[in-house]
Order: sequence, then C-alpha cells, then structure tokens
Amino acid sequence: LQTVRALLNNNSTVTVLRSGLHAIFNEKSLDVTKDLFQEKFRNPKKRQKNIQLKCLKNFISSLTSSTDIRDLLSCLSSDLQTFVIKPSKSKEAFKEQASDFMLKWNLLLSNVGKILTINRTDSFG
Repeated sequence: LQTVRALLNNNSTVTVLRSGLHAIFNEKSLDVTKDLFQEKFRNPKKRQKNIQLKCLKNFISSLTSSTDIRDLLSCLSSDLQTFVIKPSKSKEAFKEQASDFMLKWNLLLSNVGKILTINRTDSFG
C-alpha cells in the first residue's frame, strides 16, 4: 500500500499511467477481453453490460481528479455498490453477481497489466 501511495504521489508517473490506460481504450486493445464478457448463451435481458469496463473507466477518470488512494478506493466502492450490491435481489443473487464480477474484474486487470507490460512499459514508471 505504501508503494502504491508513493507512485500515486509522483505526478509524472500518474500522468504516464493515465496515458497508457487511455491508449489501451483508444487502440481498442481490450476488444478481445470485451468479447469474453459477452454472455451470448444467456438471456439477453440478463446480459451484463461490461460493468467491469465501466468501473475501470471510472477509476481512470478518478486518477485525473485525485491520486489519493482513499479517493480511488471510494470510487471503486461506489461502483461496486451501484453495479453489484444494489441490483442483487437476494443473498444467492448477490453471491452469483459478486463472484461473476470478481472473475471478470481479475481477467480484465490481468489483460490490462499484460497489455501495459508488452506495449507500454513506460506506464510502470
């Protein structure tokens, strides 16, 4: 946590990271990941609408206005409340939705890390 705080306190590091993250979206590098989130075999009414990508975009936007780790975690917490916790109608639905979110969130972050590592090494400061 202290390492993250030190990196977030370095404006040039945060600027390069934001640039790398924006480039990933602009270059459509995450298209393969987006395809994995499409639940083609489920009822279209129940299909999730890439809430993990929305959360990541909100997180990146938060990096623009603040680099305080508490603010960034608050943003993520707010998104979880909006997209995972509130829509759950029951304990079982919450467990399923939370599990699905975490699986896809981890996949998304792994792919973002891989893309940054391969194509944008400068984004790691």
